[in-house]
Amino acid sequence: MRGPLGSVIGRYPSSDGSSQVGGIIRQNRKCRDVPFLVIFIALWVAMIVNSSFGFNQGNPSRLTYGLDYKGNVCGDKHANPDLHELELMYWLNPNQVYLSGLKNSQFKLANARTICLLDCPIPSEDTLNWVCDYPAGDIRISFNDWIDSNYDYFEFLTPEMRNTSLQLQGPCYPVIFPSVNVFWRCQYIAHPSNVSLRHWQQMGGVHINEDIIIDKSIHKSINARSSVLKRYMADIGKAWPVLIVCGGLLPLFLSVIWLLMIRHFVAAMPWITVALFDILIILVTMFSYLKAGWIRNDAISPIIGEHDPYYHVSGRELSHLRTVAVLMTVIMVVAILTSIAIVRRILMATSVLKVAAKVIGEVQALIIFPVIPYVVLAIFYMVWFSAAFHLFSSGRIVQNDCDSSCCAYDLESKKVSCDHCCGYSIHYTSHIAVAIIFHLFGCYWATQFFIACSATVIAGSVASYYWAHGGTSPEITFLPVFSSMRRLMRYSLGSVALGSLTVSFVESVRFMLESIRRKLKVTGTTPDGCIGKIAHHTSQFCLRCVEWTIKSVNRNAYIMIAITGKSFCRASAIATELIMNNILRIGKVNVIGDVILCLGKLCVSLLSAVFAFLMLDTHKYRSAHNKITSPLFPVLVCWALGYIVATLFFAVVEMSIDTIILSFCQDSDEHQGTAQYAPPLLIETLNDQNEIQRLTQ
Repeated sequence: MRGPLGSVIGRYPSSDGSSQVGGIIRQNRKCRDVPFLVIFIALWVAMIVNSSFGFNQGNPSRLTYGLDYKGNVCGDKHANPDLHELELMYWLNPNQVYLSGLKNSQFKLANARTICLLDCPIPSEDTLNWVCDYPAGDIRISFNDWIDSNYDYFEFLTPEMRNTSLQLQGPCYPVIFPSVNVFWRCQYIAHPSNVSLRHWQQMGGVHINEDIIIDKSIHKSINARSSVLKRYMADIGKAWPVLIVCGGLLPLFLSVIWLLMIRHFVAAMPWITVALFDILIILVTMFSYLKAGWIRNDAISPIIGEHDPYYHVSGRELSHLRTVAVLMTVIMVVAILTSIAIVRRILMATSVLKVAAKVIGEVQALIIFPVIPYVVLAIFYMVWFSAAFHLFSSGRIVQNDCDSSCCAYDLESKKVSCDHCCGYSIHYTSHIAVAIIFHLFGCYWATQFFIACSATVIAGSVASYYWAHGGTSPEITFLPVFSSMRRLMRYSLGSVALGSLTVSFVESVRFMLESIRRKLKVTGTTPDGCIGKIAHHTSQFCLRCVEWTIKSVNRNAYIMIAITGKSFCRASAIATELIMNNILRIGKVNVIGDVILCLGKLCVSLLSAVFAFLMLDTHKYRSAHNKITSPLFPVLVCWALGYIVATLFFAVVEMSIDTIILSFCQDSDEHQGTAQYAPPLLIETLNDQNEIQRLTQ
């Protein structure tokens, strides 16, 4: 009986009609799915152009620091005046802050007068402190002297300037409320100093509102969703050493160690993997509880630097961590119960892993090969992250359009000016949003492409091993890995591009549908009826099943592409037919092996997350300039990078198992149900009659 590949694999007729040996991997190939390779190249060109726009227009400092009333980014050494060390944004006029917090007010906090300072001012215990505008005009003091005098030159003001200052129009403003550094903004604490307020009233100053609205107005601005998202992006930039160590180097080391242990201690590895997975997921959950403040008193704080413990300020980041802690608790319980459920099946996984271990032992270059796509991806991610930071901060700084509530004294014109006194904001257009979405899609497609290329090369190498009777043979080239790489580069890049595009497209559709679902949930238009909810959850489940199925089909398609050189669609059809014809023989064995390999990937990624938590818990990232607002995003990025690196290396075992099983199926179909080329260990694993009977039942 001939299989779906006909005479492609095994012994096939030569051009003169005689049967000859030497057809282990089909050699008479041609380029397939070329249009999709052209599309992939066009994507790279578009990503380069897109990134160039970000590098030209963006400034990552905008993600962390605020703007002063002149539109300068605090901490910018190129600003006028030089704000290199002045990173904190301070609202000068407390009445403007109060006005912006009123429900029916048209005045926005972004229009309140702000300047950049070195530290947040606090009221004096026996007199009245002032914070004055940047020195200019008739104020003949240097910028450094202004900083050294705590931003106070009230004594040098003319009577006219003093009068406008008492009207809260500058150039000097009283320090009535204490303030603390909350994410590089001086957050007002709505507890005015009685001493300072009494001095202000004695000098004839205008009424200053003391309501809690002053506190809430700034707090609301700091915890807006856009502000939190910017801080999360800035956290990734500040924690780049953690990303390199825990997202790149550590997963590389752990993945290689895991492969070597599979090679030499294969019988113990499934048990070690399951036990380590349970321990690590418990550790990650405990770290989440620790940072959420539910274990000990170590919750993350939005306040930067030293502060009076009397002041308590919470941020949206803390609520996010608490949500993650609850989610991790649920995942931990499910994971532990699942681990207990598969204990009886671990012996079956061991027998499958032994076959992969033998392949790795024979084709030893497979352990080293994933380093090549790893280096390519590492370079790609470094450039991609840098471009992402610039794209995310590439909005234009424009002046707001507001009324005359922001009138202030201008030191240059020597009068109170109500023209062009509105604040500045970073304006993001829809084009920037599209550019960011395209940048994310390009990253996902490129990642899937490199992983698919790696998997195809491994499949071609393992197939060469199988069809040489599972051992060394003159029919296998001296370097099967490099031969497989050559075939991929010459013939199959288009097919790999199509397969990776399919996964990326389905994942993008699922992401967009999830975004629409969230928006409908916010607006309250989600289906409330029982049938509507069932339909909604069913559609989500079906979409996830489709995504999983496509990924599984793609993996088998890459194997047949490596063996036959067929196009992606044809290779998918061949692989599906082989699997369906042998589903009872390979289904249960393959699933258990995949579960163990998935747990292994999660072990590497979870260990990366644990070390990221530990590194981010040091003094460097908990205080001062390098303080991160929350460990959540850097840890998630380290987890994702660790999983991607583990996927590259674990593909050696994963693709070895799948390639050998598919080759076994084809071998059996070509030889009337008896595999002629299969290694004895594989025959013993897959031809266990008792197991087949249990599967049939």
